[in-house]
Amino acid sequence: MIKNERQYRITQSWAAKFRASLEELTTKPRPKSVHSKMWEAQKAGIQSQLRDLEDELREYEKLKSGGPKTLELDSLDALPKVLIQARIAAGLTQEDLASRLGLKPQQIQRYEANDYQTANLARLLEIARVLNLRVRDRAELVQK
Repeated sequence: MIKNERQYRITQSWAAKFRASLEELTTKPRPKSVHSKMWEAQKAGIQSQLRDLEDELREYEKLKSGGPKTLELDSLDALPKVLIQARIAAGLTQEDLASRLGLKPQQIQRYEANDYQTANLARLLEIARVLNLRVRDRAELVQK
C-alpha cells in the first residue's frame, strides 16, 4: 500500500521501469539460448508485478481524489490500513495528521511504516476521531 507522496513517486518510477522491460521483452525476439517457457514466464512475472504496482497507484489516486466514503474493515487487523486510507482520503499528509494530534511528523511516519503496531488503543481511537472516522461493525464470538 502506498502511504505517502514519496512512495507514490517511487511506485510510479518502478511501474515505468516494468513497462519498459515488458515492452523490450515483447518487441525483441527471444534468444535461442532461452527456452520459450522461461521467456513467457519472465514476461508473465513482469506483467503480474506491473499490474500490482498499477493497482496500488490507482488505489492511492482514488483515495487522494476524495476516495470512497466507506472503507472495508473486516477485522481489527485491517484497522491500520483503514486509518491510512482515511488520512489520504481526507487529503491529509502525515505531517498534517501529526499537527492535528500534537505529535511530530516522524511519529506518524513510524506508526504508518509499521502499520500502527506500536500505537496503543487510545492513540488509534484518537487518530480515528481526528480523521472523523466512525468504525461500526459487530463483534462475533468464534467457537473453537
